[in-house]
Amino acid sequence: MTLHFYFARRFLFTLLGVGAVFFMIMLFTELLEQLRRFASADATFTDLLILSLLNIPQAIYGIMPLIMILATIALFLSLARSSEMVVTRAAGRSALKALRAPLAVAMMVGVLAVAILNPIVAGTSKEYEARSDALRGTSSVLSIGSSGLWLRQGDETGQTVIRAQSANLDGTLLSDVTFLTFAPDGTPNQRINAQTAELVAGAWILRDAKSWALAEQTTPEATARLQSELRLPSTLTPDQIRDSFGTPSSIPIWELPTFIERLQTAGFSAQRHLVWFHKELAQPLFLVSMVLIGASFTLRHQRGGRTGLMVMFAILLAFVIYFIRNFAQVLGENGQLPVLLAAWAPPFVAIGISMGFLLHNEDG
Repeated sequence: MTLHFYFARRFLFTLLGVGAVFFMIMLFTELLEQLRRFASADATFTDLLILSLLNIPQAIYGIMPLIMILATIALFLSLARSSEMVVTRAAGRSALKALRAPLAVAMMVGVLAVAILNPIVAGTSKEYEARSDALRGTSSVLSIGSSGLWLRQGDETGQTVIRAQSANLDGTLLSDVTFLTFAPDGTPNQRINAQTAELVAGAWILRDAKSWALAEQTTPEATARLQSELRLPSTLTPDQIRDSFGTPSSIPIWELPTFIERLQTAGFSAQRHLVWFHKELAQPLFLVSMVLIGASFTLRHQRGGRTGLMVMFAILLAFVIYFIRNFAQVLGENGQLPVLLAAWAPPFVAIGISMGFLLHNEDG
């Protein structure tokens, strides 16, 4: 048990060290990127530093598999140089048993990353987008809540808030929709209810609409009008609506099931969010597979020039598995692979391949 705690502590410190190195490198490069991106904006160095710090958690979270395999390689190369692994084998401990502690640490780190770091990344990503939009003078145009789907549009004549019970996949056809227009000073001008609203170039086409004039002194119902078709100018485009959904990574994993349900209720496709949700659940297993891949090439006693070759093979195999995982995610988002297969198959494939290498090296 003492030996397992020793290996676990060594691996945890190595993992933290590799993570700290990547953090410093990414902080420097991210700061340069923010300086380039907002060179023409009225932003201070403090604003750009805050933006960099807000964007780093998402970047670190994305490269956790790389950090994990580099930490694994560093650990076992260190154990090989100090002959600690040779002594461990001589004491009757097999290499597979020596892997228990690093695997337990990898699983623990993966679970904590999904449960704690994922919501932190979602929060910092939202704050990063909000601060970036404030510096650029833009904002999101769509939100989905428990009361339906919400949009807004505006120009120099005022703002319009749009609420719909449901919509098609790209948000250009709304059902059971309400338009509420406001003057530039914030006073309501008009309310329109319609059965459907279709977004065309430069306008909304409302069908079976009823409108109320709210700015007049008379009772709104007295001046209400029924129209079979009504055209309202619009500055929205389908691309703006789609882009306003953002990425699934901006939603905490604890809130993702509810958000997926709201998307489906509103009539939107939740395939991308479902794939992301299961991919996050499979993250601990994927980190475990990175440890196994790194160990399968560096666990043996290193001799001469083979060390660099084994490290290269380990990193190359990890990148291949990482590419397969991302490719499967794309296929899952496009509906060409079932969600569970796209999210869970790559970790299990990686574990199977690495275990094959380990068993072959240990037992021949």
